[in-house]
Amino acid sequence: MRQFDIFVFDETGPDFDRWEPPFTDPALGWFHTSRWNGDLEKLEADWIVFAHPAVKIDRDFLNELAVETDSFPMVDAFAPRIKLGEHFYGGLALDGAKGFSPIGENEELRYVAAPIPLIGVFSRRIIQRTGFFDLNLPKEFRLLDYSLRMTHAGGKMFSVPYLVSHINEKYMADNQRWIEKIINGDFLKERQSFLPLQNIIFTSLPSSNLTKFTLHHPSTLLHFFGTKELKAKRDKATSLSKLSEKHLSDISAKRKSK
Repeated sequence: MRQFDIFVFDETGPDFDRWEPPFTDPALGWFHTSRWNGDLEKLEADWIVFAHPAVKIDRDFLNELAVETDSFPMVDAFAPRIKLGEHFYGGLALDGAKGFSPIGENEELRYVAAPIPLIGVFSRRIIQRTGFFDLNLPKEFRLLDYSLRMTHAGGKMFSVPYLVSHINEKYMADNQRWIEKIINGDFLKERQSFLPLQNIIFTSLPSSNLTKFTLHHPSTLLHFFGTKELKAKRDKATSLSKLSEKHLSDISAKRKSK
């Protein structure tokens, strides 16, 4: 059995077929794909890395990931940090009326609501419980939605400060502004992000979170009660929910003191 399967989700284009893995190893499976759900059927490894081609997956990262998966057996998913320049960027936490915000650069070990949209790590076990990605959402919101639905299946996502990935320099050269916007959380503040975020909150979080977010973003008021499809998705995600009030607090930006 392979140790890790790495899914590199890319856009189809003139260079798509020329992609090659940075290295090969019998313990690894590489999948370069634009099919977010189609290739999930090929899962074999115990741990799955979902990564955008902007992120560099090298031996150092995978060696550290192997250490963390052994060190934290109670964890079903990890939100790696990304280093860009002299700064580190971590996962996303629930943040009241804002919806979500990045955790601080100096955070210690903690649970998070979701990873940076460019990279996330999930156990095969929790993927089998959670199901497929929501392809109706824009790509940068799919890992966020998936991570929250995972919590209802009993999964928890952990942020470990020393599990660090880096940006692929070749990709950075042509996409610097977009990468910076994604990893520092600025994309969450854009008007076109409000409706996808509201849909995600509607599906997976308590009504109080939905109310706070909607009142803070009046442009989403017309969508407050959701659609028939969203209600069905919410029912499917939460009908046998294992998400507790304590874990909601643990994945929030302002965690309650113990």
